Amino acid sequence: MTKGQQPNDKPFIIPQPIRSDGAGGPDLGPRDVMRDIQNPDMLVPPATDNGLLPNLKMSFSDTHMQLNHGGWSREITVRDLPIATTLAGVNMSLTPGGIRELHWHQQSEWAYMIWGTARITSVDQNGRNFIADVGPGDLWFFPKGLPHSIQGLEEGCEFLLVFDDGSFSDLNTLSISDWFAHTPPEVLSVNFGVPESAFQSMPKEQVYIFQDTVPGSIESQEVQSPYGTIPLTFKHRLLAQEPLITPGGSVRIVDSTNFPISTTVAAALVEIRPGAMRELHWHPNADEWQYYLTGQGRMTVFGGNGIARTFDYRAGDVGYVPVAMGHYVQNTGTDTLWFLEIFRSDRFEDVSLNQWMALTPRDLVRDNLNAPPELLDSLRKVKWPVV
Repeated sequence: MTKGQQPNDKPFIIPQPIRSDGAGGPDLGPRDVMRDIQNPDMLVPPATDNGLLPNLKMSFSDTHMQLNHGGWSREITVRDLPIATTLAGVNMSLTPGGIRELHWHQQSEWAYMIWGTARITSVDQNGRNFIADVGPGDLWFFPKGLPHSIQGLEEGCEFLLVFDDGSFSDLNTLSISDWFAHTPPEVLSVNFGVPESAFQSMPKEQVYIFQDTVPGSIESQEVQSPYGTIPLTFKHRLLAQEPLITPGGSVRIVDSTNFPISTTVAAALVEIRPGAMRELHWHPNADEWQYYLTGQGRMTVFGGNGIARTFDYRAGDVGYVPVAMGHYVQNTGTDTLWFLEIFRSDRFEDVSLNQWMALTPRDLVRDNLNAPPELLDSLRKVKWPVV
């Protein structure tokens, strides 16, 4: 086997920043070749890219891992992706029985279960409680200020948490162990009506995530509240929702219209089959925070004034699109691309470029773009999110 060849005798081609028209030149290093292979449209941007847009991509693989007995977490906030001011994300995993301790936030928490199962609990300001098990494709939403917990069940779990504030950090939260550790024992004694000795074994700092045993059935764990249960469910089964199917894939939209408790976060789960793309569109009401679940793709974001920039995305990456900027997401791989579009809003809204043109007087569109009849005849009055 000669140098630069793989065991199957296919040559290993090192990509160079040279466009097909000859623009650019070789990069002889130092460089991260594997990173360049993963980002072909950043190494050799399409000729239509122009000007400067902020970075619109961050990978959870490039973030700090917080490791605990019982699980791990990592997060992407404005510290990692400065453009993402409206939303922050946390990727978390819990072992079987692992617990994200009793806590609450100053921000609302929206979540998508990636794999496995977990049990969630909460209590609201009126003393009504909630308990449910969540599995793959399920969502939950806890309004800001409401206490809750998450515990991995038999196989453990991994999930995405999204908070409606880009500067949020999950390590800077309001935890029950942290509050006990920083409250004088005599105050705890008065509050709970027990001797100070009852608090001697309490943790001395925030527990965050810890290992416990897998809990029994919901029926064995339920606590009856004299005020009843929370009337609006904190759980939503997104994969059980009927999708909007188009020739190129599917879309499931969830917001306050079908998940009423989710008043500050709206989302869409998008499936793009090989060779297809999320159509050219924009969102008029909010920035878009993306999480890529499977596959690989690319997105060009158009910012106006002749500015556009293309990014490549893979599973585990986060993308971001500022409000009203035009964009698409194209499947560039051989597997189906699944990703989440998430917004700080109570409603999902998007504007289709195709539909806009189809519902505008034909002559106006023709004269504006010098458009040929074949383009005008192809326009669709009905929106196809994936084409």
